[in-house]
Amino acid sequence: MAETKGNKQATGISRARFLAGAAAAGVAGAVGPAGQARAAQAGPSGRGLRRRGVVYTVGEGETPGTAWSARRMRADVRAIRDDLHADTVDVTGDGVERLTATAAEAAERGLHVWLQPTLGDAPQRDILEHLAETGRFAERLRRQGASVDLSVGCEFWLFVPGILPGETVLERIRNLQNGTVDWPRTMRRLAEFTAKAARTGRSVFRGNLSYAAAQSIDDPDWSLFDIVGIDYYSYFAQRSEYVRELKRYLRWGKPLAITEFGTCAYVGAPETGGMGWDVVDHDKEPPEIKGDLVRSERVQAEYVGELLDVFTSMGLYAAMTFEFVSPDAPHRPDEPRLDLDMATYAITKAVQDRPDDPASGWHWEPKEAFHAVARRYGAAGHR
Repeated sequence: MAETKGNKQATGISRARFLAGAAAAGVAGAVGPAGQARAAQAGPSGRGLRRRGVVYTVGEGETPGTAWSARRMRADVRAIRDDLHADTVDVTGDGVERLTATAAEAAERGLHVWLQPTLGDAPQRDILEHLAETGRFAERLRRQGASVDLSVGCEFWLFVPGILPGETVLERIRNLQNGTVDWPRTMRRLAEFTAKAARTGRSVFRGNLSYAAAQSIDDPDWSLFDIVGIDYYSYFAQRSEYVRELKRYLRWGKPLAITEFGTCAYVGAPETGGMGWDVVDHDKEPPEIKGDLVRSERVQAEYVGELLDVFTSMGLYAAMTFEFVSPDAPHRPDEPRLDLDMATYAITKAVQDRPDDPASGWHWEPKEAFHAVARRYGAAGHR
């Protein structure tokens, strides 16, 4: 996929495209989906979440109908503030122009910006340059008075070539599956690139720095960062188990941000953890849902609501619901087997004006999870 990097073109892969491609390749189970630091709370405060956010992914889109649109982005940011009652937008994805335009809009609307460039499947130097360009813009926003945190990236072991063997995400996952991974070497390379990314971020940005680590694989040196960031996809029957697990990430004495959390909208999805997306048969044309899944927006809403209650009770620094919208996985109430929205973590559903037409216009509608989040964020804002 061609990604905009300043005025240059780079080849990258979006997080959404990886998830779709990984399912097609049969790699389920391999993966889960300084500065102002002293101003951030260093541990649980008992006063609720300091930042209440949602992940907003920018990308060029898989079809002409879902191509990135500044007009649509501006409307989405307004809805995130006014309807979802979030005070934070996790602006993530690739393409410096898309990232910076979205971050600027969020800042102008008075939202806190968690800016996280995630260019993947590109040379390491290009990924670091993409980070530096985005970070420079984040610093300009900060100096202009905007509230901004910068994350240097997401799950580097997966998205950055040269850490695991393989030129692409899918090749790296296949190597994970077949056991052709030298783990000591992999972890050393992961630590080396993470340190490079941290240095790059520090060189251009003077605010809080973080990284989105996979809870099951990444074990970064958190002394490099001001905020601990975790992509969190656990499932427990008892709320106390979440608290017990999350307390492990407080041992560094730094603020903890949940950089992703959520589940899909079908019965049994929470129990799959970060693999809820792996229920689509991409060998079919068009792709379709495998098995006889039962759509349930209530299941998604209850899980997301419970996790937010846990994070709030612990007084964490931030929680970013994953994610606002997934336009390339539309909702098809008339065709359950084609209802790809069931396999997304989005809290809204994309509805096409003309199903099966790649050029079709579309709009989003809130799911029950959207309302569950909005109630909690709205109540917290009023307090």
